[in-house]
Amino acid sequence: MTDQDGPILIIGTERSGSNLLRLILNAHSRITVPHPPHFMRFLTPIAGSYGDLSDPAGRARAVGDALGLLRRHIHPWQHPVASDRVLAAATTAPGLFGIVAAIYEEQRIATGKARWGCKSTFMVDHVAEVLAVHPNARFVWLVRDPCDVASSAKHAVFGPSHPYRMAQLWRAQQERAQAALEDYGSEVVHLLRYEDLVSRTPEEVGRLCAFLGERPEPAMFEHHKSADARRTAQLAKAWQQAGLPVATDRIGTGRQGLTHSERLLVDKVTGPMKRSLGYPVDPAAHTEPDPSPLAVTVRSAWLRARIEWNSLREDANHHARVRRDVYVRWLRLRTALRRRRAPLTGTAPRLPARRTAL
Repeated sequence: MTDQDGPILIIGTERSGSNLLRLILNAHSRITVPHPPHFMRFLTPIAGSYGDLSDPAGRARAVGDALGLLRRHIHPWQHPVASDRVLAAATTAPGLFGIVAAIYEEQRIATGKARWGCKSTFMVDHVAEVLAVHPNARFVWLVRDPCDVASSAKHAVFGPSHPYRMAQLWRAQQERAQAALEDYGSEVVHLLRYEDLVSRTPEEVGRLCAFLGERPEPAMFEHHKSADARRTAQLAKAWQQAGLPVATDRIGTGRQGLTHSERLLVDKVTGPMKRSLGYPVDPAAHTEPDPSPLAVTVRSAWLRARIEWNSLREDANHHARVRRDVYVRWLRLRTALRRRRAPLTGTAPRLPARRTAL
């Protein structure tokens, strides 16, 4: 794999337009970006249970669990992945991400494309691990106004539903992305604002392709016509925009989707980072009191119950998501039981050094 063929990872926060960006990139003749099963998000907390992943037995357990996630994916991949090929490919790659990369590589081979991408925005927590396996990886830091993110999250099954918790997550994930940009430089991490992507699509896609070392292709601007986009739009109400052309109507949704108090609260939590990314912050935000933990818990539970009820009625993949969540809980329970019987061991991958300022 050449430098130009390195993997592409979208990082940031859910509900920031990552599905749109995934479909734009996936429409390119050289790039495949399947919808992510979020391997690292779900498997990292239990990675210690596999022991040393250089040991065949531990590696086989990790591959089995990862492919179990893939079989229960809420957006099934179109091509099967053979466990023996993943096991063989993962022997030389360090850590859990080595296994994940081997799975994505199988997807790339099946599609006949030159490079693969991952839109699991949670990979913002694993930049160093990715670079340990693929030093030529490129990261697209996709960011969106946190008020609009929080507004979307109030109705989506993905992420915290309470604006206060969503704001806290947004701030933490942007801080990690900012650190990655500072550590590895703009040749490795590319900042892209959702608002710019939908307002100036040709220019921003051109800049993105230049960063990736690719040429823009007409299909990228008609991503919504692809079979993948149509299929995505049919699976969940939160993904219906996938089947539509790029539009600016989702800019500023926080003005209607959040109460005035919620908008002030989001601005209070995210203020400095939000301002540094070019978004206005309400001057009165600092006067908004923090909600009590009990109030946040109760409100979150009510919002989640409403979201799940709507998902049950409207989402074609609702039951698939429940099966996935049950499987993840079983993995965690199994790990807890093993931990009680014996201490966990494991070795961390050798991570690339961060770039230091001159």
